[in-house]
Amino acid sequence: MRRILLDSCVWLWWLDDNPALGQQAKALISDARNQLFISAATVWEIAIKRQKGNLQIEGDLQSLVLEDGFIALNIDLFHAQQAAMLPPIHQDPFDRMLIAQAQAEGLELMTADTLIPKYGINVILARV
Repeated sequence: MRRILLDSCVWLWWLDDNPALGQQAKALISDARNQLFISAATVWEIAIKRQKGNLQIEGDLQSLVLEDGFIALNIDLFHAQQAAMLPPIHQDPFDRMLIAQAQAEGLELMTADTLIPKYGINVILARV
C-alpha cells in the first residue's frame, strides 16, 4: 500500500482522462490498495481558477473528491507553519502547501512539477 497525494494537475488529468498522465501514474491511482489524498489546497486552487474563468470543470469539487474514493486532506496549523518554513525553491503557495503536507504526513507526492523533487520529498512523476 502506498499513500499518495495528488497535485492539482494530476487530479485534473485524472478527472479528464488526459493522456498527459502517464500509464504508471494511472496504474497507481487505479490500484485500490493505495490511499489517495487530495488536499484542501488543491480544491482551493482549482476553485479559484474556475471562478476566474481559467478552468472549466463541472460539478461540486468536494463531491468529485469523495466520489472517486480520494481522501480529503485538510490544512492544519502545522502544515501552514511548515509551508512557510520551506526554502524558497518554489514560489507557488499551493505547491508549497502540498510539499509541507507530504512531509508532515509521510505521503508521496504525485506531480509533473520539476521543482518539487528539489525539496527531497518522495515524488512520483506523473508523466511516467
